[in-house]
Order: sequence, then C-alpha cells, then structure tokens
Amino acid sequence: QLQLVESGGGLVQPGGSLRLSCAAPGFTLEYYAIGWFRQAPGKEYERVSCVSVDGTTDYADSVKGRFTISRDNAKNTVYLQINNVNPEDTAVYHCAFHWSCAGSMESFSNWGQGTRVTVSS
Repeated sequence: QLQLVESGGGLVQPGGSLRLSCAAPGFTLEYYAIGWFRQAPGKEYERVSCVSVDGTTDYADSVKGRFTISRDNAKNTVYLQINNVNPEDTAVYHCAFHWSCAGSMESFSNWGQGTRVTVSS
C-alpha cells in the first residue's frame, strides 16, 4: 500500500519552531482527513492533531496553542507547524489518512516512516 511521506524533522532548541510536511505520492490528500501522530521515546503513540476534508481541525491538549495543522491542496501536502517546543515534544512524528477525523487512531492508514523531532539545548 502506498505510504505517506513525512519530512521536516530535526534538532530544535526549547522554545523554537519547526514545520513538518506530509506528502502523498500517487494519490490525492484533499479527499481525506489527515492526522498527525507521534511516539516519544518509551511512550505509546499519541494523536496530536487532525485536519478534516472541510478544513476543520482538532488538537491534543498537550499541543493545543502551540501546534497548527494546515493543508495546501494545490501542493497535495499537509503541514504541522510546531511552535514553542519543549522536551516532551521529542518524538517520531507520523501522518496518516482516514475518511474522518472522528476515527480512532487505528482507523488511519498509509502511515509513513515518520520524521524525528529532537528538542534539546
């Protein structure tokens, strides 16, 4: 099955910012809800954000006010802007798609390999 492709991760200092990208080679993202998920070292996967087909968004409490999800349909790309990072944001970030943001994490498909965000001074 075709996978989404995440990029944009890297090393960032506390308080800094980063923008992650989710691309979809071979299919069109605009017809699907896109979720961002992360796994911190030693932790379980966490849903951090989702954007619906109509552009509505939601966020986990842990990232609300700091992360912004958006989609650029012309570029077939979904972004996750990460601001004011803290060490707890250190994780591998994945994107995946589903027909609705109401779906459970397990309902999302085509998970990419992920992009690593490391927050350290």
